Amino acid sequence: MRYSSREDAGRRLARSTAHLRDTDPVILALPRGGLPVARELARALDAPLDVLVVRKLGVPWHPELAMGAIAEGGFRVLNNDVIRMGRIAADSIHRIEAKERTELERRAALLRRGRERIDLTGRTAVIVDDGMATGATAAVACLAARAEGAARVVLAVPVASPDAIRRVGGAADEVVCPWSPADSDSVGAAYADFHQLSDDEAADLMRNGSLS
Repeated sequence: MRYSSREDAGRRLARSTAHLRDTDPVILALPRGGLPVARELARALDAPLDVLVVRKLGVPWHPELAMGAIAEGGFRVLNNDVIRMGRIAADSIHRIEAKERTELERRAALLRRGRERIDLTGRTAVIVDDGMATGATAAVACLAARAEGAARVVLAVPVASPDAIRRVGGAADEVVCPWSPADSDSVGAAYADFHQLSDDEAADLMRNGSLS
């Protein structure tokens, strides 16, 4: 099983989330890569699309490895195992968090362009990304959505490692993932086309998405 693109992954993921159509869902994309996937779900479920901006806190000498993540609303989740094994000092964590918080706020303003966030009170928040390696960003997104009043939090991703699914299981009410290969080295390996989306591409997806 391999996806040709994020759009292809979104269409296939939509088939696994059809049971959510009547739960008053709001589709929350984790930008940037989650936006093309989420837009396909929003169309299939006839649901509004919004973003929930999160930022990975990368290990100082290995930025792709998450030692934690932050989300809108001031939420933070730390991967204490990675921090302990890497002997990462508290001041390093704070410095990286401050930098990523600045980028988070910039990206949220760019994508929303002054639009209000969709109220999640009493609704089903369906958090969507293009894949999940460690689960750090997804876990903090789930916490943020619940704190904003979501009655139910569902995480939907086309591909994820088994460890990541276990890690997020405590933060989400349901995890929908059609493909969880035990030997996957990265999310990108699940896609034929896994190019990094630009800010302009992400903003266009939001403009042309189903916002209400």
